Amino acid sequence: MQLSELVEKLEINVIQGSVDVSVTSLTSDSRKVTDGTAFVCIAGAVSNGHKYIASAVENGASVIVVQTGEVIPDIPENVTVVASDNTRKALAYMSAAYFGNPAGDLFTIGITGTKGKTTTTYMIKNVLEACGIKTGLIGTIETIIGEEKIPSCNTTPESYQIHESFRNMADAGCKAVVMEVSSQGLKLDRTAGIMFDIGVFTNLEPDHIGPNEHESFEDYLNCKAKLFKQCKTGIVNADDEHTPQIIKDCICTIETYGLGDNADLRAENINLFHERGKIGLTYDCKGLMDMKVNLCLPGKFSVYNSLCAIAVTRHFNVDKDVLVKTLSEVRVKGRIEIVPVSDRFTLMIDYAHNAMSLESILATLKEYNPHRLVCLFGCGGNRSKERRFEMGEVSGRLADLTIITSDNPRFEEPQDIIEDIKTGISKTTGKHVDITDRKEAIKYAIEHAEDGDIIVLAGKGHEDYQEIKGVKYPMDERVLIKEVVKELESEGWKR
Repeated sequence: MQLSELVEKLEINVIQGSVDVSVTSLTSDSRKVTDGTAFVCIAGAVSNGHKYIASAVENGASVIVVQTGEVIPDIPENVTVVASDNTRKALAYMSAAYFGNPAGDLFTIGITGTKGKTTTTYMIKNVLEACGIKTGLIGTIETIIGEEKIPSCNTTPESYQIHESFRNMADAGCKAVVMEVSSQGLKLDRTAGIMFDIGVFTNLEPDHIGPNEHESFEDYLNCKAKLFKQCKTGIVNADDEHTPQIIKDCICTIETYGLGDNADLRAENINLFHERGKIGLTYDCKGLMDMKVNLCLPGKFSVYNSLCAIAVTRHFNVDKDVLVKTLSEVRVKGRIEIVPVSDRFTLMIDYAHNAMSLESILATLKEYNPHRLVCLFGCGGNRSKERRFEMGEVSGRLADLTIITSDNPRFEEPQDIIEDIKTGISKTTGKHVDITDRKEAIKYAIEHAEDGDIIVLAGKGHEDYQEIKGVKYPMDERVLIKEVVKELESEGWKR
């Protein structure tokens, strides 16, 4: 492939050489450079790719793409050098061209918002596939291409990985892709150049504000809003107070979903159910589609997530009966994931790992009037102590019993983290116990469960490891639960 093909949609300044040069590969990682590679220099929060130009040239780079204004070393005359005002955007456009613009071969659905992205992407994927539409997925947990599942490092990968995945999806026979589009992904132009067929906004709350993230809530909001300047149809939450700002400068057709009468697609007559080992809800879907929806997932946020999935999938003229059946069966790993253990109580795993998400799940579960609400959680090491205080206070206030344990202590002592959490709980009248070993904590929760309890194992969610002193050890709560139940049954415990 010629460099001229890769930069066709870019405004660049040729510093030396010619765009009529052959390119064998494309990367922003100097360690992956081989003979004929185009190396794109990205100035990141931690590292600056311009520092690795010499290494890239030594490894055989034929093209160097630099950021306008950056100081660059002397580069051999046989290497083409071009400058761009935005090398992140350049990488995105070049990646799309390198993989043959695969987004054009797929129906693309991008979902942004503070909460609900992950669950909604799986709902959409499951419905479309149940209707015979093979669908890829890119998100927080994993990228799914057919039967292949690739664990994720970022909610929204770098642009090269996005287009590589799109190409692999199209080649695998996928007709659509649904992906989570994070505020960072939008801020860092990872999705630049993609015109989504549908863009979705779920909700917005203060989050991801701080060093190396967003400088302010306004910046966070503006980054989310970028999605609606690069999609054909926007589907947005009519009930979120920030929606008018999100779509203020949009270029797309807008549809809405929500609980209010002003929503194009709305939920009415919401009813909660709490049966033996099960919790969920039903509602009447009205407006653009009329049907009875039954979810084995709790809470108002599940209503919003499912409404969003309906709003998106109706654009595919899906079979209504298949849609209803699929939504009733949706399960997402680590997102209010109910683990069948006993008919006497309900046990679930959830990724809630900050005060906001923990308060959301606990407040939701209290609406089901459990005999007791039991919350088991820990906090990550080498992270803000404020998070520990806040999560402790939330659990102490909302849960009938808090079981404090270890999460990912990293380079801190688990007990030190537990003591910080207890500081937060001490501001409340909530009961608590602390059991450092997470398996033993889970065993305590199950062994001491009472009829009608709802038990939440919070914080780990989809993670299958525990990080201690820089080492990730295998630890999946689903495995721990099985082991605990087996041990308890051998001791005479009855389900």
